[in-house]
Amino acid sequence: MLKLLSTEPVRLLAFLVGIMAFVGLNAAYLVWVERKGAGRFQRRPGPTEVGYAGLLQPIADAIKLLSKQLIVPQGVDAALFRVAPLLMMAPALMSLAVIPFGPSLAARNINVGLLLIFALGSINVMAIMLGGWSSRNKYAIMSAARVVSQNVAYEIPTLLVVITMIMITGTMNLNEIVRQQAGAFWHWNVFRVWVNPLMPVTFLIFFICMLAETNRAPFDMAEAESELVAGAYTEYSSMGFGVFFMAEYANILLGCSLATVLFLGGWQSPFGILPGVLWFLIKMYFLVFAVVWVRWTFPRTQFYGLLNLSWKLLIPVSLFTLILSSAIMKLY
Repeated sequence: MLKLLSTEPVRLLAFLVGIMAFVGLNAAYLVWVERKGAGRFQRRPGPTEVGYAGLLQPIADAIKLLSKQLIVPQGVDAALFRVAPLLMMAPALMSLAVIPFGPSLAARNINVGLLLIFALGSINVMAIMLGGWSSRNKYAIMSAARVVSQNVAYEIPTLLVVITMIMITGTMNLNEIVRQQAGAFWHWNVFRVWVNPLMPVTFLIFFICMLAETNRAPFDMAEAESELVAGAYTEYSSMGFGVFFMAEYANILLGCSLATVLFLGGWQSPFGILPGVLWFLIKMYFLVFAVVWVRWTFPRTQFYGLLNLSWKLLIPVSLFTLILSSAIMKLY
């Protein structure tokens, strides 16, 4: 039995089931965290009725969505309409397979893990675009067009930041990037100002771009309920909408996990206590809480302000940090 469990196909299957369970549980209870957080920020209690402190509310919401019918409107492209939610969910699950949650806790340890994540990440834009276009709804199509513009604008500073990190670390292997940050917390990339004085700024740019790439407030142009009904998801019901919703939280987990690996030392412990997996989750959930905090603190920005922020500020600054890092590395 132990020999069977040690085989590669069974190991990969176990990791796949584990990642799906991890994403599903987080998608359910991050909704609860977000609703409770919103309540606290707005001086109200949030969910309280279903279970203690509303802890069973996500289960009730899931049962409600599962019990509803997935309605395919007349005149839409039915195949693309059904495929779009899955096309958005699959890349996030595949990308989480290369995230090292611990020293030996990753489904796949490949030398180009960072490249794989960004290659798969480009599919998300296509999924939202297909979901909006196949819906045959003017609000959904307008939202899909916004998402394409937004992601094109914010992928550029994201990639410039990632190129900077690859140049500093000399590798695209996520495990190796974490190992290089071993030791005290000032060895984490976000604090390595002797490599680049603008490393905290680089981390901030990555975090802002992550909010935009995952369509989170104040950059949630994919939904923009006050302007475009429910955005690209307007025509979706039942678990069609539910899968889009889960994919959004899966991408948030992926973005926060990647930020943890690149900037916050991954599983490395600053004090030498607690297992590495726990440290990874503490750092990751700290960033997830920051994402929720930003959503309920800042109002939604105007679309042109969103694009100007990237083209006029983030891209020049991220390009400058790349040039500065290369100059410092050349000198030392």
